[in-house]
Amino acid sequence: MEKLLSIVREFLPSLPDAQVRPLGNGLINTTYVVEVNGEPKYVLQSINTAIFPDVDGLQGNIEAVTSHLRKKLEAAGETDIDRKVLHFLPLGEKEGAKTYYTDPADGKVWRLMKFIPGSVTLSEVTPETALQAGEAFGRFQSDLADINKQLVEIIPGFHDMEFRLRQLADAIKADPKGRAAGVADILAEIDKYAGTMTEADRLRREGKMPVRVCHCDTKVNNMLYDAATGDVLCVIDLDTVMPSMVFSDYGDFLRTAACSTPEDEPDTDKIAFRNEIFEAFTRGYLSSAKSFLTKEEKDWLPLAVALFPYMQAVRFLTDWINGDTYYKIAYPEHNLVRTKAQMRLFEKVMEQMPELKKFVASLD
Repeated sequence: MEKLLSIVREFLPSLPDAQVRPLGNGLINTTYVVEVNGEPKYVLQSINTAIFPDVDGLQGNIEAVTSHLRKKLEAAGETDIDRKVLHFLPLGEKEGAKTYYTDPADGKVWRLMKFIPGSVTLSEVTPETALQAGEAFGRFQSDLADINKQLVEIIPGFHDMEFRLRQLADAIKADPKGRAAGVADILAEIDKYAGTMTEADRLRREGKMPVRVCHCDTKVNNMLYDAATGDVLCVIDLDTVMPSMVFSDYGDFLRTAACSTPEDEPDTDKIAFRNEIFEAFTRGYLSSAKSFLTKEEKDWLPLAVALFPYMQAVRFLTDWINGDTYYKIAYPEHNLVRTKAQMRLFEKVMEQMPELKKFVASLD
């Protein structure tokens, strides 16, 4: 407790007595809430530098984005700005200072942000919450469409399909566990669609598909809601904000939210695509993103719904062939089960592709 409090005081030297308690169960960063007089005031996080080694780039991205969003809110006359955008504190409360602290004792890196009062997160995806999520993430991209700072690609190749297929090819070539022959049928299916699923990457290289500032981890629980009204306050968890194509935010949300089962469902007959979630999220997304989307981006949205289960299947299969070195597994064939589940979802989406295209085209 005293150790954590001393870290908080690197940011807030004049902080009175406070309590530091664990907050949430995040898989990447370790998070604590800082309470003053029994009230939550700040959130302290230890940054996982194994995932995010470029802390300068990480925090630079976040500072550029939050500053830009804050200016947009100010220009719009927003009176509740501190609840509508995250605010990270500089060291020693000095303007322009770094927004992270490296502990010389153990090398751990910490940051401190203001706690947003009266806020909650949600985990259940319904048509109503999908509509809200679509509006929020579309607005997030729209508000950042005119940012004048070049952000760092904090995880290179994160949503690059060509890169993910190259990783799979490397895994097949090395085949350290002798598993490649046993998944020949899945590899053939992946190869069948490789050209279609890498088309957006080709268009990007040719300058026909814009690169935007995207969140790159769009989940319903990556938004804060007003506990009293149920309205979305702001988008959170900004670690993966970086240059990407809009499909990163649109397709990735639907990969999990519109699937009827968890991503590792062993009984693939149970896997279905929830069309009502797709339609609600798409309505919300286009209502706030249509102001900046090009025709090519809008036309490609249905294929983005298929792209992300396909991409995740490739990533799970790559890890299976490599011997389960990246994703945590709960049992020996976990990554193979995940692969088959994602490929089943991909198949379900592709079966409905004509209807998905028709629906997107119907929305102005």
